[in-house]
Amino acid sequence: MRLPGIIAVVLAVGILAGFTFGKKPARVLVFFKTKGFYHKNIPAGITAIQRLGQENGFLVDTTTNSALFTTANLRNYHAVIFLNPTGDTILTESEKSAFKKYIQQGGGFVGIHAATDCLFHWEWYGKLVGGFFKNHPKVQTADLTVVDRTHPATRHLPAIWTHTDEWYNFRSLNPDVNVLLNLEESSYKGGENGPKHPIAWYHSFDGGRAFYTGLGHTVEDFSDEKFLKHLLGGIQYAAKIGRKD
Repeated sequence: MRLPGIIAVVLAVGILAGFTFGKKPARVLVFFKTKGFYHKNIPAGITAIQRLGQENGFLVDTTTNSALFTTANLRNYHAVIFLNPTGDTILTESEKSAFKKYIQQGGGFVGIHAATDCLFHWEWYGKLVGGFFKNHPKVQTADLTVVDRTHPATRHLPAIWTHTDEWYNFRSLNPDVNVLLNLEESSYKGGENGPKHPIAWYHSFDGGRAFYTGLGHTVEDFSDEKFLKHLLGGIQYAAKIGRKD
């Protein structure tokens, strides 16, 4: 049976675009507003996340405009990604309220590196992201131990991952997160969290899902395939992409 020409064309376009009819692709919002230190790798991070979206079937919006944090607008997103935002005033009180409601209604959150260096007087956010930045030594190479090999953010990694980055020391760590990677302080100089120094984790929180990675300071991170697969796994977890639960 031959399909009418217009239907055949529509189907062909749909197949080439990778979309499934009757189901919208997942959409994420990358938020990178800074009121403090500006990470020069933010443009590279945006490009990398857009590429991950193109290759893995989700749409990516980007913004520094916190006015988009409204209840109505956040409903459009499967996850919100904080890409190296800094400063305590990146969201107003009404924007904080909308973001909290978004999480409570099942939204996803992904924090990259300096996502722990913002909103540091908001206790709820600290528990969501999993802790707050304290300080850091110089950029250097260190060993990371994979604690959980079952998660999509870590299952591709070697048991010990040697990586170069800016290694955060943390305060107010949330003890209820599920640790994915532990930073081995014996492998570099300047660690202050001790033998249990989580550097990437995930958890269910207040109705939603959150993933955080302390990696992501250097420009080179966003061309490192191990890191990008790590980040992709976190996005897929938070946004419930490719999951039935």
